[in-house]
Amino acid sequence: MSGEDSGESFEDLVRSAASELGRSLERAIDGLDVEVAARSVGIDPDTVRAWADAASGWLRTQLDDLGEELGTSAAAMQRALTPRDRLTGTTADPLDLPDDQQGTALAALSSGRWILEPGTDALVAAGDGPAPRDGLGTALELRIRDWITVDGHLTIAGQHALTRWLDAAARRSSP
Repeated sequence: MSGEDSGESFEDLVRSAASELGRSLERAIDGLDVEVAARSVGIDPDTVRAWADAASGWLRTQLDDLGEELGTSAAAMQRALTPRDRLTGTTADPLDLPDDQQGTALAALSSGRWILEPGTDALVAAGDGPAPRDGLGTALELRIRDWITVDGHLTIAGQHALTRWLDAAARRSSP
């Protein structure tokens, strides 16, 4: 059953799986015939039972902690892969004025300093200059607005968007 079907989040499913694994291992340890194992090596069965209980408790704690860590990591990964909020509820228009991040990306693509990494949808530095902060998100924003092609070249709308951004930057910097 998926997390969407049960109403559970992905991180809850990860925590749940780690917890179930811990319970399964505890049952396996509890099912050991301590008497036979203890006698075969000449150890007091009560001592072996205490060791098994301690090991079971320690293992359960470790798996619960691991489940928490994996759940937290899964939540962080899910947030990273989710489209940024600034795109939610907006209509992407080719006539938008690029923000500074988008304008910088358009300029870097136009000059060849950045490229769309082959086989991906992420912007990367083509040389020694600084790399994009959010290469995947920025490339997605540029493509949604039809400012770049699938292979990362500026469209006519992208060239005009770059011009609008440069003009706006010039107006901001002039007295």
